[in-house]
Amino acid sequence: MSSDNEKYYFVSSLAKGLRILEVLAEQGDLSVSQVAAQLGTNRAGSHRFISTLRDLGYVEKTSTGRITLSFKMLELGMRKLDRFEIRSDARTCMQELAFAFRETVNLGQWERGAVIHLDKINSTEILRMDLGIGAHAPAYCTGLGKAILSFLPDGEREDYLQTVTFVPFTEHTITSPEQLAAEIEKTRQRGYAVDDEELSLGLRCVAAPVFDHTGRPVYALSVSGPKHRMTDQKMQEIKEQLLSVCHRLSRQIGTPERRLS
Repeated sequence: MSSDNEKYYFVSSLAKGLRILEVLAEQGDLSVSQVAAQLGTNRAGSHRFISTLRDLGYVEKTSTGRITLSFKMLELGMRKLDRFEIRSDARTCMQELAFAFRETVNLGQWERGAVIHLDKINSTEILRMDLGIGAHAPAYCTGLGKAILSFLPDGEREDYLQTVTFVPFTEHTITSPEQLAAEIEKTRQRGYAVDDEELSLGLRCVAAPVFDHTGRPVYALSVSGPKHRMTDQKMQEIKEQLLSVCHRLSRQIGTPERRLS
């Protein structure tokens, strides 16, 4: 298979410009020299890319002369998020869970083998642990991801199991197709997924799928919090209401009754 640089349509200068935006998003404010080092190019070349992005309003200079993303990037991201009707549909359900359990409630969507966080309601507790809106996380080590993955059509699940690359984020992370297949079976039987410190030490979560109008598990809701508060007993209490809320939300967005029976 040809590389990106060999594809007739690939514009390397555009790719470098976008890579600058990714690097700034990942690492924060950087100097021109640091950007050049990340791109593997010289300072003069990086300066031209940065100047173009600055003229277009995507980056700006800080008072110390470093390069930072502008609010235009946030504006674009928010416009994208606003197009997801599920956010408004799910908001009341999320508020119900947040009020009942005082922990962080997350809304996720399946995206090419990972989960993107579309919305969340933060815990009212001082100590909280969660990913921000727009963050991507692997499916195999997150409650949201496993909740969706477990109810995908058989063929898609098998394709995922055969192609996924496992990264051990903690000592509790699933690291083999056999382990994941067993976890998927448990999730299917009980109707909800659990993340027991698999993505981050000290973080536990309960998640359940939300099915769209075609009966596909595109979304999921989860309740997450620190291990010392998310006891086994509390997680059992959460899962009862979570399953009820996700069932109601699925019906609200038009899931066929046969899929929920």
